[in-house]
Amino acid sequence: MSEKSKVYFADFRCPSWRENLPQKLARLMMTAGFGDIDMEDKYVAIKMHFGEPGNLAYLRPNWAKVVADLVKSQGGKPFLTDCNTLYVGGRKNALDHIESAYVNGFTPYSTGCHIIIADGLKGTDEVEVPVEGGEYVKSAKIGRAVMDADVFVSLTHFKGHEQAGMGGTLKNIGMGCGSRAGKMEQHNSGKPFVKQKKCVGCRACAKICAHGAPQFGEDGKASIDTDKCVGCARCLAICPKDAIQCLYDEAPAILNKKIAEYTKAVVDGRPCFHVSLVMDVSPNCDCHGENDVPIVPNVGMFASFDPVALDQACADAVLAQTAVPNSVLFDKDCACNEGDYFQKAHPDTEWEVCLEHAEKLGLGTRAYELVTI
Repeated sequence: MSEKSKVYFADFRCPSWRENLPQKLARLMMTAGFGDIDMEDKYVAIKMHFGEPGNLAYLRPNWAKVVADLVKSQGGKPFLTDCNTLYVGGRKNALDHIESAYVNGFTPYSTGCHIIIADGLKGTDEVEVPVEGGEYVKSAKIGRAVMDADVFVSLTHFKGHEQAGMGGTLKNIGMGCGSRAGKMEQHNSGKPFVKQKKCVGCRACAKICAHGAPQFGEDGKASIDTDKCVGCARCLAICPKDAIQCLYDEAPAILNKKIAEYTKAVVDGRPCFHVSLVMDVSPNCDCHGENDVPIVPNVGMFASFDPVALDQACADAVLAQTAVPNSVLFDKDCACNEGDYFQKAHPDTEWEVCLEHAEKLGLGTRAYELVTI
């Protein structure tokens, strides 16, 4: 049996004036060993989700400030980061992405550090990183700024997810740090396609493609020659009408295995630390432009050097709660207060596959010791 990893936990109680929640998170992180990381003059990436505009379940900027301030207290140079999205929305290029972050309150004044969108203006600034032991991914496409950092910290809003089943630390890192092409590799077993009604025949896709994949019919509208397409996703970024889209057709189990393999690419070979806040546990990702009623009450804050143990501890904590009335769990024909809430919310998903595969890859262990501070 593998040795247990330590996962540190603090609840959200602050019964006196002596300590507030930001201070409690800082104490949790330092107790968990955050201060042991050499950060002197090091670039420190803090990977988080800034929230799609309209969503209110994402983590408040105050939590990011705690992490950034601790990094600076250790002599490091922190920056908040995420990669551009594959789908249409407020975070599909760096300008819109930063604007969305500002709208949701993430500014240098509220967080104490700057934002760098890791895969650049159009989601094409990436580094190919070998995945040792990768079954589905041999070379992951990761946002360059993430890989340029000396130290990597993940700050995760723990929640459900409509495709992965659970949106925890592994999802935040693996999918979140993938460039647009990296995200497409994880989500899609095929290639992009063109929505003919939206295409205006501007040929911007042809100009950006190095492989001659966009083809044009008599009406001037584009289609993608999948034999020539290499899946770089540059056409998705350049299309002014969002006519080029990706099929989200990867099976849930394979998607979760790819997420684990992308996570390995990000964390291997440098100091890493992980924080997960189990609060506002929405059934869906913060990529939605809305958020539903949380499926369980707020639980607390978790921290660990082991991302696998951290996700397992957070999942166990959620599944031990009583379901929130009027949540999506009560829309289902099931016994609401028992069983796997994540799978009940999204019956076709297989969230445990990600943790099992991550453990197999050597990312950590599902066996943990919970240390309450």
